[in-house]
Amino acid sequence: QVQLVESGGGLVQAGGSLTLSCAISGTIFNNNIMGWYRQAPGKQREMVATITRGGIVNYEDSVKGRFTISRDNAKNTVSLQMNSLKPEDTAVYFCNVVRRTLATDYNSWGQGTQVTVSS
Repeated sequence: QVQLVESGGGLVQAGGSLTLSCAISGTIFNNNIMGWYRQAPGKQREMVATITRGGIVNYEDSVKGRFTISRDNAKNTVSLQMNSLKPEDTAVYFCNVVRRTLATDYNSWGQGTQVTVSS
C-alpha cells in the first residue's frame, strides 16, 4: 500500500511563490517517477512536472522557468517550488508516483491540495 500526502497549498497573489511537498510512504520500488499534476475546474488533469529517481525532469511548457521539481530519494519526498505564480495556475495539485516493474506500472495519487492565485 502506497500513500501520498501533500501539503503546502494555499492562497497567494499573482507573482508570489508557494512550495508544495509530498510525503510518500510504502514500497515504491527503485524504478519510479514522481510528479505533480493539476486539475482546474472544468478541465482535465494535466502533468505539471515529473522527476525520475536519477533526477531527469520534465515540465509542462507553461511552467518552465517558474516551477522547480525536486525529490529526496532517501526520504521518499517530492517537492514543487512555484514562483511567479499566475491566476491560470489556480488548480488542485496532485502528487503522483509511478512505480515500474517488468510486468506493469502502478500509479498512485495523493488527495490533492488547492492552489489559488489571485490577480
